[in-house]
Amino acid sequence: MEINTKKTGTAKPGTKTRRSSLFRRFFLTSALILLGTLFIAGLSLMIFVSTYWSNEKAELLKKNTNSVASNTADVLSSEYMGENRKGSIMMICNNLNQISSAIDADIFVVDLNGTIIYCKDILKSGFSLYTGSCMLHGAYRINETIMRTAVDRPCSFTGDLDGALDGLSFIVSSPVKVGEETVAVVFATQSLTRGLAPYILAIFRLFSYASMIGILFALIVAYIATARTTRPLRLMSEAAKQYANGDFSYRIPVKNTKNRKSDEIGTLIEAFNSMAQDLATLESSRRSFIANVSHELKTPMTTIGGFIDGILDGTIGEDRQEQYLSIVSGEVKRLRRLVEQMLNLSRIESGEVRLNPSEFDISEMIVTTLISFEQMIDKKDIEVRGLDNFTQINVRADRDMIYQVIYNLVDNAVKYTPEGGFIEVEALKSGGRTTVRVTNSGHGIESEETEKIFERFYKVDKSRSYDAKSAGMGLYLVKMLVELHNGKIKAQSVIDDRTDFIFWLPE
Repeated sequence: MEINTKKTGTAKPGTKTRRSSLFRRFFLTSALILLGTLFIAGLSLMIFVSTYWSNEKAELLKKNTNSVASNTADVLSSEYMGENRKGSIMMICNNLNQISSAIDADIFVVDLNGTIIYCKDILKSGFSLYTGSCMLHGAYRINETIMRTAVDRPCSFTGDLDGALDGLSFIVSSPVKVGEETVAVVFATQSLTRGLAPYILAIFRLFSYASMIGILFALIVAYIATARTTRPLRLMSEAAKQYANGDFSYRIPVKNTKNRKSDEIGTLIEAFNSMAQDLATLESSRRSFIANVSHELKTPMTTIGGFIDGILDGTIGEDRQEQYLSIVSGEVKRLRRLVEQMLNLSRIESGEVRLNPSEFDISEMIVTTLISFEQMIDKKDIEVRGLDNFTQINVRADRDMIYQVIYNLVDNAVKYTPEGGFIEVEALKSGGRTTVRVTNSGHGIESEETEKIFERFYKVDKSRSYDAKSAGMGLYLVKMLVELHNGKIKAQSVIDDRTDFIFWLPE
């Protein structure tokens, strides 16, 4: 069922939608692997069963052929053969008939020329009519090549006796020896088609029934497993579409189980949700930043435009023009600083900024920066502390970047120090690094805000007096410039007392 969201018009994540192509691919892949595995297993089973059956039949034929050869030799070498030839032949043929019926094979005896002399079918027409051959085996004749081998030793092979047999058959032979002389050869044949095919068919039928049950169960399990595996991915896909349309409110649920939290999908979901949270924060910061920058640009531009128009149209008299031009000049400088901050951030984030290190006295830079704010400091009656303890401290860094760091921190301190408050500065070198601290009295910053104020576009709650005029870029820029020098910066504050900004640079 398709559910349209109010904002994006796409299906809400988590609702049942048409199965994704990813689900179909996973499921079809699993099904094909299963069917392929069963096919290979079935083929292997047929091969193993055929081999086993063939070996068993070969052994059975060899054993019975040797038995017939031994019995035939005993009859031919006995005195009874000379006394009662017909009775002896009847014994041999009867033995052939019994064993042939017992093992479902055709066993016969041939002379050394390859002509059949005794077989199980001679008795069927009645012994009184015996002529020494039968209608079935009378046409059989073993070729000389086979006979030469069979006379010397037992052998086994497959064939059709030059077309005499119906199809491919097992053929086993054993010589009949009277004393040391071979007088005949016993042959046993068994059709491969008539014996093996029903056996293989029965095995295949049983395997098919078992496989159908196994396939049905496996497909159900594969369907459920595939659905469970692809569902988080489907939810992430739907969530990504919402994020692309600017809606970062949705979070993918993670089942509260140990296995799901520890597997790759659980880790991916948590990372995805974390990314969504970061995007939501960034989007909120971006909107706040745009609003702040728009306000920061609009206010001075309105002031500049109003005063210039007043001067041009004569509303502001000549005696007051210098005063208002001074205000315009201040607003222009404020705009320039704002634009420079945005340009510097853009260059740093794109990797275009390269350090140009040189050695300079950072204590002197701090003092010079404070002097540039002398007018504002005097106007707010701010006490500056710590200059008496300053000594020369040389650092090797990019002079312009460190000046911008110190300028922003001092500007921040002057801006938020109340009238009659104080600013304290400190610079010292110890432990292989140079540490600078800028402290100002005032309302301070809440503890949960001290880390966030260095984030891009972040601005402390506008309802407080602190940060009321900030565009939310200065401290982020300071952090970026300090970290470009492999340094660190932090803020600590005591509410309604003071705020400290401390950064250090390595030697």
